[in-house]
Amino acid sequence: MPYFDSASAAPLHPVARQALQASLDEGWADPARLYREGRRARLLLDAAREAAAEAVGCRADELVFTPSGTHAVHTGIAGVLAGRRRVGDHLVVSAVEHSSVLHSAAAHEARGGSVHEVPVDRSGAVSAAGYADALLPATALACLQSANHEVGTVQPVAEVAEVCGAAGVPLLVDAAQSLAWGPVEAAWSVLAASAHKWGGPPGVGLLAVRKGVRFSPQGPADERESGRSPGFTNLPAIVAAAASLRAVRAEADAEAARLRVLVDRIRRRVVRLVPDVEVVGDADRRLPHLVTFSCLYVDGEALLHELDRAGFSVSSGSSCTSSTLTPSHVLRAMGVLSEGNVRVSLPPGTPAEEVNAFLEVLPGAVAGVRERLGVTEPPAAVPEADSLELDALGLRCPQPVIELARAISRVPVGGTVTVLSDDEVARLDIPAWCAMRGHDYLGESPRPTGTAYTVRRLS
Repeated sequence: MPYFDSASAAPLHPVARQALQASLDEGWADPARLYREGRRARLLLDAAREAAAEAVGCRADELVFTPSGTHAVHTGIAGVLAGRRRVGDHLVVSAVEHSSVLHSAAAHEARGGSVHEVPVDRSGAVSAAGYADALLPATALACLQSANHEVGTVQPVAEVAEVCGAAGVPLLVDAAQSLAWGPVEAAWSVLAASAHKWGGPPGVGLLAVRKGVRFSPQGPADERESGRSPGFTNLPAIVAAAASLRAVRAEADAEAARLRVLVDRIRRRVVRLVPDVEVVGDADRRLPHLVTFSCLYVDGEALLHELDRAGFSVSSGSSCTSSTLTPSHVLRAMGVLSEGNVRVSLPPGTPAEEVNAFLEVLPGAVAGVRERLGVTEPPAAVPEADSLELDALGLRCPQPVIELARAISRVPVGGTVTVLSDDEVARLDIPAWCAMRGHDYLGESPRPTGTAYTVRRLS
């Protein structure tokens, strides 16, 4: 069964499996002890740290292992904020950061700190100017992902790091999605990553803190991992994580070039094979293995189940695949279509035949979901009135947009259709539908129940 969700978790690399099995026999003892078994474990831990530090591009004594990438992010943000509390309590993040960063920001705000979210453009990228405008004399830390986990857009980390460095503000980089493909070539201050993203075992994160960055570990003191990650280390998993990172890096250039060709094929063909599809994310500055697209008039959860039944494991950032009934914060910040959202992230070694098979299955899967939702091309209609108002209260994605599509021919060119909806997704998907269909989105206005979204027919 083709697995196309390596952005969530990559399959265990063969080198990781071998290293894990070997270190289970050799690395079970406490590396802090001086007897033979402890010394052997310590050698393994030191070697793993040096290998990981080389891949990250930092000194070995700047890097610690944590129980996860999320733990690394939380620890890094809390430690720098505490270490620089005399500077101020202002935190800057991008609007499309991983939830671990945004959750840390929310916790900081709840404790009385201030947070500024830097907006992104329609491709999901921030600008260095946006960070420059956000930095204050009281800014203690800025955070920026190296590449977005939902749409693959690569961020201008070097430019933002230069802006932050000039202002004397440390920059924390979440490199979870990009570290497998190469080091973050920028003057970052703190870096976090997660082993299961590159084919290492789950339960291992990396946290690198450059020398000179004020850092105060939070929580009870612990002598392990420089006091930054308490508790007994999972040494076999750490060894496997470091070994697999070195292995994927050795293959990265060739594999990136190969997967980029396959992803380009998906980007080109999906818009030809499936009507009313928007490919999101930057077309050029992106991760080589990831592509995300959204389909009008499609329930995302139903589409993912349909693809799963056809043998393809993909994921989504659409609100329709969660219980929250709100759009993905990434898609919302980008202002792009969110309904029927599909993220394809190819693991290393994916053969071209699997991608071709996916493209053969996809049109039928989308058409099947649309048919079950009653989506058909509306027949030519005699305009009924200059304006119509549709009551879509209680309808969830993608039904409000479907109702709009059915009604637009009922008004003359220049006429308006207003959709009353209480679904947060409508705020993104109705403007996106207008852009795709060539109509004029006139804006929204609050109502006692829900929000009214008004569209002018242009053709």
